[in-house]
Amino acid sequence: MDRTGYQGPIKAVVIDWAGSAVDYGCMGPVGVFINIFNAYQIRVTRQEARQFMGLAKKDHIRSMCGLESVKRQWQDVYKRFPTEKDVDILYDKTSAGMIKAIVDHSEPIPGVLAAIAGMREMGIKIGSSTGYTREMMDVLAPLAREKGYAPDAVVCSSDVPKGRPFPWMCYQNAILLETYPMEAMVKIGDTLADIEEGLNAGMWTIGITKTGNELGMTEKEVQELEPQDLRSRLKEIESKFMTAGAHFVVESLDDCVPVIEKINLRLANPVRILKASTPPSKGNGTKDLVLYRLRPWN
Repeated sequence: MDRTGYQGPIKAVVIDWAGSAVDYGCMGPVGVFINIFNAYQIRVTRQEARQFMGLAKKDHIRSMCGLESVKRQWQDVYKRFPTEKDVDILYDKTSAGMIKAIVDHSEPIPGVLAAIAGMREMGIKIGSSTGYTREMMDVLAPLAREKGYAPDAVVCSSDVPKGRPFPWMCYQNAILLETYPMEAMVKIGDTLADIEEGLNAGMWTIGITKTGNELGMTEKEVQELEPQDLRSRLKEIESKFMTAGAHFVVESLDDCVPVIEKINLRLANPVRILKASTPPSKGNGTKDLVLYRLRPWN
């Protein structure tokens, strides 16, 4: 059986928002999570707030409430562990805080507009997925559009049954962009949840290291790092993404056009081998030949 699959060019990308396209360092959501928990006398670190970034915001809060450090503090303050009702209350507060923070974190990351222009020149449609809700994106998308960033499709965690790592937002992008197959699409994001989302959708995946949540620094803070320290940190993030299954890892969206060109070459020139099935399917001792495609990612 010939299983060569799709051999055309990439038709569309699905890009995360905060940390990938806007809000260098993914700073907006972190401060909101910290402040909301602090208001309930629960102290959380920046790392704890960032740990679940990329998930739908309610799932993010639920995951933070499951942290041992949070559960211990909750027990000390309220004499019980946090419940789903507490998650609902925190989420309601978080939603309002996110909308306020978005106003100050809508600037496209340097190089993003040039990267989008390069993709459009290649005939690529621009989709997007996010852990933000539709209410939040109704604020962020127009602000980003005023500054030059306007994807063809915007899909939110609240638009689908479940957010990342489920593939539903990517599938909805495919529908809105009228793009098929999923192998003709690339998921780009700065969190492990982004990578899992893309893989679960059957897409190529590209992880972003320098401008996103994993490094978690503003552009100014990054520039002030010692070069060797920065390289070491980025290498560690790259390793995490590759271990999670990312096909490629880059520093920023600005580096993605050459990667897409490389993907196009590999799609057009798949490596194939013949492998004999066992045991023999026929009594005469012959074996069926099955055609497989191997794709070395790097």
